Amino acid sequence: MIEIPRELAAAQEKYNGEAGRAFIAALPDQAARFLDHWALTPDGPPMHGVSALVLPVRDRDGTPAVLKLQILDEESAGEPVALRFWDGDGAVRLLDHDEPTGTMLLERLDETRMLSHVPDAHRAVTTIAELLAHLTSSPAPPGLRRLGDIARDMLDQTPRALARIPDPEARGLIADCAAAVREVVDEPGDRLLHWDLHDENVLASDRAPWLAIDPKPLAGDPGFDLWPALANRYDADDIRWRFDAMTDILALDRPRARAWTLGRLLQNTLWDLEDGNPVDEQQLEMARRLKKP
Repeated sequence: MIEIPRELAAAQEKYNGEAGRAFIAALPDQAARFLDHWALTPDGPPMHGVSALVLPVRDRDGTPAVLKLQILDEESAGEPVALRFWDGDGAVRLLDHDEPTGTMLLERLDETRMLSHVPDAHRAVTTIAELLAHLTSSPAPPGLRRLGDIARDMLDQTPRALARIPDPEARGLIADCAAAVREVVDEPGDRLLHWDLHDENVLASDRAPWLAIDPKPLAGDPGFDLWPALANRYDADDIRWRFDAMTDILALDRPRARAWTLGRLLQNTLWDLEDGNPVDEQQLEMARRLKKP
């Protein structure tokens, strides 16, 4: 019997309600089913994030791997599509996949060596930028969420959201973010984006210095992929250096990249307001820094 981490159960309860409770209740049987189906042997304590249970395993030949069980939603449904497309080139390799449940068998990377452990924040940022430059170099395969649709939906939600922000300065900043997105929404791009490449989603391996994990992929402009690395190890005075370094490495048009990066602030703010939370002050400060010429 697989023990389900309480933190994972609490996160599913918080973010997914009844669907999250059902997912957690079914996890022990689902884990047992796939351990048997793929002839896997448990090989260490379970790991987890907010939405997935990850079990270290060995296959019938003794090769290390991980079994990833996650709630199937619009974000996780695209993960195997992107991983299959990248085929281990810059990202963790997908070994097998069960489409009805979203369960994946993945190569095992070294979870003890995360990019977040690298002391030099600038080195971490440039490493993420170099990975993104490679991962986003090709058009996205069919069937993924599209940034244009997401952006138009955000703009539709903005007027109601602005009415819920009491502080005039914060409200003005969010309105400016929406205005920036409005300028680029008709040219949303078609590259394969990771969407969530922060420094805990980059792990070391024996076959490559660093590999990306846990994509929430969509098709769009690579400027929409910069935000996590700008926000890691928050340092307001470092935001512009990071933005300039990343746009240089990815060879991005800076005004467009700035607009899509401000779009991430708009997206995060809409989610915060939906959850009944105030606008995040650190993110507002990031927007202030990015807006300066």
